[in-house]
Amino acid sequence: MVKNKISKIFHKKGISQPETTSKSSAKKIQSKRSKLPSTKKFVAGILEGNITFLSRAITLIESTNLKHQEKANTILEQCLPYANNSVRIGITGVPGVGKSTFIEAFGKQLTGEGKKVAVLAIDPTSSVHKGSILGDKTRMEGLVSDKNAFIRPSPSGTSLGGVAQKTRESIILCEAAGFDTIIIETVGVGQSETMVHSMVDFFLLLKIAGAGDELQGIKRGIIEMADAIVINKSDGDNIKNTKIAKVEFNRALHLYPIKDSGWQPKVVTASALENTGIKAVYDMIEEYILLVKKNKFFTHNRNNQNTYWLTSTIQQHLYDSFFKNKNMSTILQKEIKFLKKGQTTPFTSAKKLLKSYNDKT
Repeated sequence: MVKNKISKIFHKKGISQPETTSKSSAKKIQSKRSKLPSTKKFVAGILEGNITFLSRAITLIESTNLKHQEKANTILEQCLPYANNSVRIGITGVPGVGKSTFIEAFGKQLTGEGKKVAVLAIDPTSSVHKGSILGDKTRMEGLVSDKNAFIRPSPSGTSLGGVAQKTRESIILCEAAGFDTIIIETVGVGQSETMVHSMVDFFLLLKIAGAGDELQGIKRGIIEMADAIVINKSDGDNIKNTKIAKVEFNRALHLYPIKDSGWQPKVVTASALENTGIKAVYDMIEEYILLVKKNKFFTHNRNNQNTYWLTSTIQQHLYDSFFKNKNMSTILQKEIKFLKKGQTTPFTSAKKLLKSYNDKT
């Protein structure tokens, strides 16, 4: 009997709740959200330093919607004359090195010196679920509340090594909005460094002492790209280890040939947690910028980067054009079947596919 009573309770229908928002109201809200401001309003808002317009413009840049891309390109073209007036700094390091904590301390140092700082943080995208946490703002609470700072976390998506595809375009918008210092934080997975190096003026590598053989870290090609190495977490019982690591890295850096910029990379120790050594990093970057602007390397490097991004954009466009082509997709699937049956080789199939693509375009 008790069981029957319980089952009846669970089978009873609940009281239906009235709609909190009518369908007509919901449609009005959706229509307002779908209506984007005009290009003129976007550009005017960005040039005035309006963060809302800047954020929405970056969202347009990152969108895969063709209409959004067209609008974003127009906004970029109109903002371009007001760009290229900042110092771009790339910061990389393995996960756990304290990138977010360091960037917050460094960012506060910059705003304290009267700078306007934009942080473009690249957050890793899951290859399984395609999602990103985008939690950099929560790790930089102090910088988020700074009126002279702007933090924009972006998903890495399918970009090589964790650099968001549209990071370079985002830099242009941030510069047009009046930010004179752009910081790009990489995922730090070991492949994104080359991409970031190709879009910044100064490349900073964060390291920690006591996490393994320093000589193993020296072997990596990233050292050749670094303009400076900052050994972070130089506090407490770790101070002795960071001093030893500094000596080892300094010895290693002198084995590399002098950079085209004429700059000798330096090693400094810092503690983002205790805010020590941060001013020394700021002074070092200022010294570097003065040198490369004086010897004209600054402009030379920017020109080379523009050429690199021109060819990269063409490559990306060709890649998208090929794989988004329905005809090529059908032929590709056929070739994959032949491959599985052992009736062809990847190289023969590739040549056949490219020939077919070229003939149709």
